[in-house]
Amino acid sequence: MIKKPFLLTALVCLSTLLAGCEHQTDKITVAVGPAVSATEQLSHQILQNYGIKLDALNLRQERFVDALDGVEEGDIDLSLGLLGLPAEGIERLQAATGDVKLLGLSDEVIAQLEQQTGYRRFVIPKGSYKFVEQDVLTVAAFAVLMANTQTINDEMGYQLAKTMYEQAPELNHAQARFMTLENALKGGEQLPIHPGAKRFYEEQGLTVSLPVAELGKVSSKSEYLVGTGSNGGDYYSLGKELTQQWSQSIPGTNFTNLKSHASLENLANLNDNKLDLGMTVQVAAGDALAGRGHFAEKAVDNIAFIGQLYPEVFQAVTRSHYHLNAFDDLQQ
Repeated sequence: MIKKPFLLTALVCLSTLLAGCEHQTDKITVAVGPAVSATEQLSHQILQNYGIKLDALNLRQERFVDALDGVEEGDIDLSLGLLGLPAEGIERLQAATGDVKLLGLSDEVIAQLEQQTGYRRFVIPKGSYKFVEQDVLTVAAFAVLMANTQTINDEMGYQLAKTMYEQAPELNHAQARFMTLENALKGGEQLPIHPGAKRFYEEQGLTVSLPVAELGKVSSKSEYLVGTGSNGGDYYSLGKELTQQWSQSIPGTNFTNLKSHASLENLANLNDNKLDLGMTVQVAAGDALAGRGHFAEKAVDNIAFIGQLYPEVFQAVTRSHYHLNAFDDLQQ
């Protein structure tokens, strides 16, 4: 950590020497997202694009809610996350500390990311949080819902999309405001769409130019498992509301939302037929289909796009008295 005075650290070590003092480090502590997550992948790419050696930092694989708690308590200097905007956890952190700040990305690093990944330039407008007094440059992609083509038949795909977009105004989650027909196909570029979802969108007057997924021999069923995310994240809380809504609105069905490490784990579990539906970021879904990155050894060929959920915005969160003003300050 960079903010603990050396003298204090030394005194703590001396006072606990007989009990066994843990190894102290002056490395900057950065939370890079849950293990095996899209956030962790993106965080590593950004740090490397800045020329920062990963082993020069104390990297922590943390759920977003735990990472923000660490920022509040002084255990973590910087938390990196793909989050909805605004993120409730960041607002809570500001209410508790009063000195939260966001670090932006440079134009050069954003350009590199656009060449390397499917993430695109995004501006967090001033006023998005009360403490954001000027625009912050970053990158974003879309959170999307993907279906297992071996378990979600044509009619179920239709009902899922129909319920999502017709009843979105009834959801309490802040990110549900992005679930509109106008936004429905965003993030679906280069992803195969579920034929049932396509039928619904075309009935609503949308032009659907996405390739259509081929369904397997789907047997009728009533129980469906949905991979969402971890407690405290948008995936889990929004997924909980969606599964309740589907269960209540689609006759003869019961949907259960399952905790997970989010995007990559959900895609892997869809591939292994452990899930019927999974929430993920569009970039990870594209990599899974193409057999890139995390999926280089095993592409995922049984997934289909149901619809867009909300923008996932990369947000780098610290506190003013930690004296990190830019990613370059992570260089040691």
